[in-house]
Amino acid sequence: MNRLQKWFEHIAGVTQEERERRAFAQALFGSKPVDTLALQTPACWRRKARHSGIRR
Repeated sequence: MNRLQKWFEHIAGVTQEERERRAFAQALFGSKPVDTLALQTPACWRRKARHSGIRR
């Protein structure tokens, strides 16, 4: 798979600088996987209440 990616980059004309920039972005933003289990609960249930008592 990596070989195919290298061939594609070579044919498309991707420079070494672009590869380094992409690797940096992948290391920065791709390190933490998204926790999709937390998204199963509706947002209104995940939020804390704004007020703890009844306002008059």
